[in-house]
Amino acid sequence: MDLSKILFITGRGGLFELVSQTKTGAIVEDMATGKRFPVFNNNKISVLENISIYRENSDIALPELLKLIFKKENGGKCIDHLASEDLIRGYMEEILPDFDDTQVHLSDMRKIFNWYNILNEKGMIDIEDDVTDTKE
Repeated sequence: MDLSKILFITGRGGLFELVSQTKTGAIVEDMATGKRFPVFNNNKISVLENISIYRENSDIALPELLKLIFKKENGGKCIDHLASEDLIRGYMEEILPDFDDTQVHLSDMRKIFNWYNILNEKGMIDIEDDVTDTKE
C-alpha cells in the first residue's frame, strides 16, 4: 500500500492526493470531490505514510494499523467515525489492545477510522505484504 502521495491537511476534512509540487507548495486533489486546489508551504500537511500511532512500548505505522483493520473487517468498512466515544474506544482496543490511550486521543481515532473508510472505498488498502508483529 503506497500512501506516500496521500495527505492530511490540518483544518480541512478528508484526505487529499498530491497531484504536483510547486515552488510555493503543491496542487492536491480532494479524494471525496475530485476538486483540485493549491496548498501552500504554510499549511500543516502530513503524509499518511509518515504517521504513526503510539503504543505502550513502541509505535505502529499507520499503514500497518490500516492493514490490521482491513484484516479484522475482511476488507469491508470499519466502524463509523461518528460513532459514540465508547464504541470508538472499544473498537480501537480490539484492533490495537496496547495503544497508548494517554497520547492517542478520541479525535485521532476518529480520523484513523474515517481515513480507513475513505482509502478502502477507493481500493487503496492492500495487505499483500504481511502485517508486522504488533507486539514488538
